[in-house]
Amino acid sequence: MRSVRHPRLPRLRTLRARLTFGLVVLLAVSCAAVGLAAVVELNGSLTQRLDEQLAQVGTRFPESLERNGTLPSDHDGDEHADTRRMATGTFGARLLDGTVTNNGLIRSGDPAADLSVDLTAQDAGRLAAVPVDGRPHTVELSALCDYRVIATAGRDGDVLIVGLPLEPVQATVHHLELVAGIVFGLALVVTGVAGAFWVRWSLRPLSRVAATATRVSELPLASGEVALPARAPDTDPDSEVGRVGGAFNRMLGHVEDALTKRHASEERLRRFAADASHELRTPVASVRGHAELALLHPGPVPPEVTRALRRITAESARMGEMVDDLLLLARLDAGRPLERRPVDLTHVVLDAVTDARATGPGHRWTLDLPEEPVTVPGDAHRLHQVLANLLANARLHTPVGTEVTVTLETTTDSALMSVHDDGPGVPEGIQPEVFERFTRAEHRRRADAPGAGAGLGLSIVAAVAEAHGGGVDLESTPGSTTFRVRLPAFSTG
Repeated sequence: MRSVRHPRLPRLRTLRARLTFGLVVLLAVSCAAVGLAAVVELNGSLTQRLDEQLAQVGTRFPESLERNGTLPSDHDGDEHADTRRMATGTFGARLLDGTVTNNGLIRSGDPAADLSVDLTAQDAGRLAAVPVDGRPHTVELSALCDYRVIATAGRDGDVLIVGLPLEPVQATVHHLELVAGIVFGLALVVTGVAGAFWVRWSLRPLSRVAATATRVSELPLASGEVALPARAPDTDPDSEVGRVGGAFNRMLGHVEDALTKRHASEERLRRFAADASHELRTPVASVRGHAELALLHPGPVPPEVTRALRRITAESARMGEMVDDLLLLARLDAGRPLERRPVDLTHVVLDAVTDARATGPGHRWTLDLPEEPVTVPGDAHRLHQVLANLLANARLHTPVGTEVTVTLETTTDSALMSVHDDGPGVPEGIQPEVFERFTRAEHRRRADAPGAGAGLGLSIVAAVAEAHGGGVDLESTPGSTTFRVRLPAFSTG
């Protein structure tokens, strides 16, 4: 069974439209109430005047209908002579035992004309149903129109009915309704237009606050932007809009202060990381050099000392790589530009996969390269580091026998490097933060485990890709993980 959709009224999205619509609706309700009261009052007043005229007519006309349904002449006596001066449209009827025996209508023109009215059976029934109480009642006569009638008991056991037409009253009321409708309609149109301009003028300060809020929302605040636009106007602090503007300006001040402090803290942290990395390079290299020199000593060295020296050499090498990574990230954070030279990505991919095969012979390494070389502007050494980090990540976090596929493809304006593996995948819980620094897939892994890193590899991938004007994304489910690096190609414009 198909459901019936009811038409919906258009939604008023703006405050200005709602206020204008509410103003017009209130005015329409007021006009309708005034018009209804005026119509009811006029109808009651005219009907009351008609009832008074009807009371003055009395039963003279229906009594005259007993004379064979003709108006009396002047010589018939004073009692019935004034029937000739009755209002045009006066209706009279005589009923006996519920049956209309005589009826008549005073028409304009010749008073000697035929007075009788061809009443239908339904009209006769309605006349017979009029209460005989001497009070006015409204009766609809299909042969004539709506009449205001009074029924009184006659002297011969009959019922005499006299009535006056309601048509003049109804015509006057309808004319008032027409005039009121036109006047009120024009008033609604004029009020709607004027109200729209008035509401728009009244809400100008609020529109300025909204415009300021829109400009603030478009700023890249996450990147450290602290220069907020001019404050919203709050010229009248006693008004609601003025209080909103003032509160909004104070909030912008707090946000700007917070951004300034955060930016300063980040700058201090970047300088510390850069300075610390730079300063650590020399002692780490010195420790590694002394350990290697000790291993070259020609004399006998206890096996325990040899193992310790080899561990010192390995850890100092790993620490040196970590220092280099931190220094690279600090330089990228500081916005230092990379080299912009033509780089053959096909050659970079071949070299990186060759190195990965030598480092991880237990994995299956495959290539999917286009027939034509792919060249992009960038730093060849850093792009090689990006791919090497992705391949090392696939090697360290997948079991032996995993197939790793490196794909290189181009679009109209970019080049795509993809590293796909069919390993267990990246845990869903850390996927949103996988490119952040010091993020590890195995949080509880020992730092001295083989291949353990500091969690900087993927953050370097993201930072270098962004420094080249591109980006990196991840799609991972159990059995399928793909890291995709996008790099802008040379402009053809």
